[in-house]
Amino acid sequence: MTDPRPAASANPATAPATPTTSDRVRQVVVTVAYLLCLYGSLLGSGVFGNQEVEESSGGSLSDQATHVAPGGPAFSIWSVIYVGLAAYVVLQWLPRWAADPRQRAIGYLVAASMVLNAAWLFAATGDQIWLSVVVILVLLAVLCAIIVALHRAPSSGTAETIVVDGTLGLYLGWVTVATAANIAAALADSGFEGGPLSPDTWAVLVCVAVAVIGSLLALRTGGRVAPSLAIVWGLSWIAIARVTDEPESMPTAIAAIAAAAVVVAATLFARLRRSRTAS
Repeated sequence: MTDPRPAASANPATAPATPTTSDRVRQVVVTVAYLLCLYGSLLGSGVFGNQEVEESSGGSLSDQATHVAPGGPAFSIWSVIYVGLAAYVVLQWLPRWAADPRQRAIGYLVAASMVLNAAWLFAATGDQIWLSVVVILVLLAVLCAIIVALHRAPSSGTAETIVVDGTLGLYLGWVTVATAANIAAALADSGFEGGPLSPDTWAVLVCVAVAVIGSLLALRTGGRVAPSLAIVWGLSWIAIARVTDEPESMPTAIAAIAAAAVVVAATLFARLRRSRTAS
């Protein structure tokens, strides 16, 4: 005998919403923004015969420019972020997520972050280092807004958690460290030598600031792993660079490792607090 009940997939309560024209426009904007972001990354790598980022502004953005510049291998995190953003572009076109309220909330913000990423690369390779500072500060604010929006609405499953929350979390965490390094590079390029404080002291203060920001971010978002992981990655490479490369600075290395430990502790505390609240 045939079961008269409709199949679960036909249930309007569980079927994905039908994408609207606005959804399609958002999807196209996100895709174009990623292509622009990808072009910017190629530009920053010197693929088109232009100077690379680390060569711009007299080398002010190189991994040896200041005490808080992460070591060169740290920047490999961008490969993970770019691949994750590509996966995000694909995901937001899939029927399951095309009209998803969570994607509607963050789509244009993600697109804005990718455009700002490209704008930063244009400014950096064009020797406009203070313009790059302004751009990265706006980028940091946009990424914070994205993470807050993601925190308000839980992920629907593993794929979304990895592709969306994971990628954008790494993006935010790395940009947090990069913002501090960018500001330090701009000040050094402008001839600032620390005033009454030594470079070591300034570097320690910067590490403290990153630790505070990373801890507040962890506490605000319930201990999200991805942002903290990227911050710890960046801080660890600052420490490694100050021990193995110029300018050498043991106080900076110690401060960076301590800052990373603080971020890890804050993340674990936030996750423990969240699990206790949930139970």
